Amino acid sequence: MGTNGSTMLEPLRQGLPPLDPASVSNAASCALPPRFEAVRDARQFTRRTLDQWDVGDRFDDVCLVVSELVTNALRHALPADTPRPADQDPPVRLHLMRWTGRVVCAVRDPSHDSPVAGDSDDCAAESGRGLFLVESFADSWGWHPLAGTLDGKVVWALFRLDQGSSA
Repeated sequence: MGTNGSTMLEPLRQGLPPLDPASVSNAASCALPPRFEAVRDARQFTRRTLDQWDVGDRFDDVCLVVSELVTNALRHALPADTPRPADQDPPVRLHLMRWTGRVVCAVRDPSHDSPVAGDSDDCAAESGRGLFLVESFADSWGWHPLAGTLDGKVVWALFRLDQGSSA
């Protein structure tokens, strides 16, 4: 894992919970094309990655939250009126990081709108429900705008791992 392991984390550093990116024991990321099938791709990528990391009983929680965060990100990345040069990085990127005792998933999207959880009284409303699920299943979550050359924001969720579950 060459030098891009730590540089990949640079844009995330400012908005993540106070964990030292230098002490990440595992990190993986995948770019997601702006198509709704990318949610399935993200789930498969997350399952494969978590399988290798042995995250015990948080496996389903992390997969569910990744699905919700990627779905939200794609909703913002998909407007047809935003032409994208072919050589440009796909607008949505999923990062998974593991520290001892913690897993963080972070999803980058091109929108500057702040995510709002449960901003609707209507239980059937699509918008806002995803973040309510994120709030319910993750131990903490947050977001921050990206600085520098990257446009948009990162939304992250943190999961504490039960130390007894590792083999």
